[in-house]
Amino acid sequence: MLIRRTIEENCPPGVLPTEEMVNGLYGPELIHEAEALATAIVATVDKLSRQIPSASSIT
Repeated sequence: MLIRRTIEENCPPGVLPTEEMVNGLYGPELIHEAEALATAIVATVDKLSRQIPSASSIT
């Protein structure tokens, strides 16, 4: 619950489905919630990585 709340509060909207959606998309067990959390973290990192210019483009 703590990790879900942190992602919901700090990551872009929509990267983490609601608990009900996770149950439907992934399944009802804790491993399915973990899979949804991991997917949300990766999506956030990808999005942020695209926003930061690379060192080669700065020079």
